[in-house]
Amino acid sequence: MSEHEPVVDLQLDRAHSSRIYDYFLGGKTNFLADRMAAGSVLGVFPAALVAARINREFMHRATRALAASGMRQFLDIGTGIPTAPNLHDIAQGIAPDSRVVYTDNDPIVLAHAAALLRSTPEGRTAYVQADVHDPEGILTAPRLLDTLDLRRPVALSLNALMHFVPDDGQDRAHDIVERLKAALPSGSTLTMTHATPDFSPAAMDKIIKIYAEAGTRLQFRSRAAFRRFFDGWELLEPGVTLSHQWRPDHPDDATHVTDAEAASYAAVARKP
Repeated sequence: MSEHEPVVDLQLDRAHSSRIYDYFLGGKTNFLADRMAAGSVLGVFPAALVAARINREFMHRATRALAASGMRQFLDIGTGIPTAPNLHDIAQGIAPDSRVVYTDNDPIVLAHAAALLRSTPEGRTAYVQADVHDPEGILTAPRLLDTLDLRRPVALSLNALMHFVPDDGQDRAHDIVERLKAALPSGSTLTMTHATPDFSPAAMDKIIKIYAEAGTRLQFRSRAAFRRFFDGWELLEPGVTLSHQWRPDHPDDATHVTDAEAASYAAVARKP
């Protein structure tokens, strides 16, 4: 490192949501604070490992479906730790010319960004250090604009992200998503998953408290609140489902966990 390069504070002494998620997925980019928080979550919600895995599998299926339908530009906000396969691995596996931009606000994701930039020769990937609370900052980032053409359809992914945006009485999460949606042209898509308290309210309330003690605020939302994120866009079949029930690869996959174990809604919609 040269004397002119900034030093990145990885904040390893505090748990971070993306590293906790990495632990649930069986990844190796997590640390003691993350594992302690993850252990507390598993103590009140043992299905967290299952929920994380089926959320990740939904991302794979949705990305494959969009790439197969012709989408060639992808914007993944809140990508998390690069636990392979990542979105670009899936998209470029279907369409090698796919262009993918990842964004996250975790400093350790920045440190590992090189793992996200291994594109096919025909395609391209880029990483933007940014926060979803500043959607305009994401959409105007030079690296994003150098990689994606916002005049053409973009597949926006907000997987397991917006429950980290509490409303504080101001409908903040829906406002952020609407600002992102407004910037994308007709034919763009929105892919989302979001944790819900609808099936295990007591356990979900305990998880909120565990994350708060680790310095991260959460707000889980109902099915109706999740459905509102897609207002004005056309839901693709089968509409709003639990994460393991959206176009399963095999029929049995939609029944191998309970609704309470999934604890997360999922949907994909297209802008008219």
